[in-house]
Amino acid sequence: MTVARHAHTVPGMAFDIRPARLADPAVRDLVGYHQRDMLAVSPPGTSFALDVSGLSGPDVTLLGAWDGDVLVGIGALKRLSSNSAELKSMRTHSDHLGRGVARAILEKLIAIARSDGLARLSLETGTNDRFAPAIALYTRRGFVAGEAFAQYANGPHNQCYHLELGEAAA
Repeated sequence: MTVARHAHTVPGMAFDIRPARLADPAVRDLVGYHQRDMLAVSPPGTSFALDVSGLSGPDVTLLGAWDGDVLVGIGALKRLSSNSAELKSMRTHSDHLGRGVARAILEKLIAIARSDGLARLSLETGTNDRFAPAIALYTRRGFVAGEAFAQYANGPHNQCYHLELGEAAA
């Protein structure tokens, strides 16, 4: 899939949202940081953050958000079937929290999913307080808590959310 360069505007800030190349050291560093942090804040066996190899497959669209030439965030869409996908590796660089980076990436990923004709986006996330800002972002955007999907199981440390992308959800 080809994603055109797109300056996604959020109130007071514009980010250049475009495909992120795993060969870019800044992208690799942020992916690595995300994976290490998720392992550190999640009980053993409950972190499913993808490493660079997991984000490199043909079923994954990885986007980056740049402020000028500085990578400020990443997010990915992993196709699960012909009509569903999972959000993965949503991460804002800690120096840029609170600026709307994650919201801008999320909106672009939803737009891609819709343009690809997907009916549902899902995600798995943690349950401790560290995940509260992400959960708030997703629920404000219309994701609802629901059943486990793919290889996940809802439990004391994991929960799943879904966004229906059909005409009624548009």
